[in-house]
Amino acid sequence: MIETLLAIGIIASIFVGFNIGGSSTGIAWGPPVGAGIITKSSAAALMTVFVFLGGWTVGRNVMDTLSEGIITTELTLAAGVAVLFFIGIGILIANVFAVPVPTSMTTVGAIAGLGLATDTLNYPAIAEIISWWVVTPVIGFWIGGVIGRYIYPAVNARVQIESSDGPLLTLNREGTIPTPALGPNTTWSELGSTVVVLVIGCYMAFSAGASNVPNAAAPLVGQGGLEPNIAIVIATVAIGAGGFTIARRTMESVGSELSDIPLLAALFVMVTASTITTALSWIGIPISLVMATVMTIVGIGWGRATRPITTRAVVTGKSTDTEIVPGAITAEEMEGQPAAPIGEPEPKEVLEAGDLFNPRAIMKYISMWIIGPTVSTALAYGFFILVPGVA
Repeated sequence: MIETLLAIGIIASIFVGFNIGGSSTGIAWGPPVGAGIITKSSAAALMTVFVFLGGWTVGRNVMDTLSEGIITTELTLAAGVAVLFFIGIGILIANVFAVPVPTSMTTVGAIAGLGLATDTLNYPAIAEIISWWVVTPVIGFWIGGVIGRYIYPAVNARVQIESSDGPLLTLNREGTIPTPALGPNTTWSELGSTVVVLVIGCYMAFSAGASNVPNAAAPLVGQGGLEPNIAIVIATVAIGAGGFTIARRTMESVGSELSDIPLLAALFVMVTASTITTALSWIGIPISLVMATVMTIVGIGWGRATRPITTRAVVTGKSTDTEIVPGAITAEEMEGQPAAPIGEPEPKEVLEAGDLFNPRAIMKYISMWIIGPTVSTALAYGFFILVPGVA
């Protein structure tokens, strides 16, 4: 009986990890793939390696929170399998609404529902987690706002990420031992910018592993379940499989939410979101990488769009009639050109740029961040009330 239940749990874990891989790989590697810097297969391979590193190291802190911190008793194997089932429902709901899967929040909701039904919920722990869910979007937005208003325009005026035709590197076979050499059209600037892009992609993959591997692995770690190391490996393999298969379409669209902004802006988003997610995972807080990513995008767009208005004008209430253009950061024509000083009107190409953030779309994401864990909590609570023997 236990072996059958464990087999069902492993299948459920693979399903969850597979879908996580399909979503997270596109977010982490969509921009570099879209820019032609790396192939889809190479991106999926790097994603698998660094997801494993993130889950094996920082992710263990999140696993401890999910398996022992949210409820005051150890998660049983039967309860863990049920939790994985509710995570799968959360993934299905998110896919129906075509928004990134809030897997970490759905996982916490399902375990919290178990705790409520069995009177084992660790209220201080769940309150701390929810408080970080409230604070994280604010942090992402304001960091993005500072970057968009003060940092991104200055960097964008000086940095151009190049991508020439032909191979980046070749092998020089003139000597006894072949040595790497620059490709026929490659410059040192292009090589340096490519390395930076790949490092940032690996960093985001590491962050995705730290936050998402525990969601597929932790429910199987408990009484009668798997060893943590084995659970991490299974989750990583499933995420990697998702990266090599269903993520190819996501990467082709250049990473969903990052598809409408230049690569340099996407790199700022990736570094900011990854740092926020990794830091919270380090202290054991289950957090959604997508949450930090979306709000950083909104923040950068808002900061870039409000440059025509000075801080003094806003504080004193003497703001001008200058139009605030939420799509300012999407104007790729501005790359390599100096931005207008703060308080000055934007160039024509910026004013004609499309919207970066649609308020209705943002509300849809925020709604899912609320609906996802709420639904999983309610379903888990009802299930464990009706079938108390499973817990």
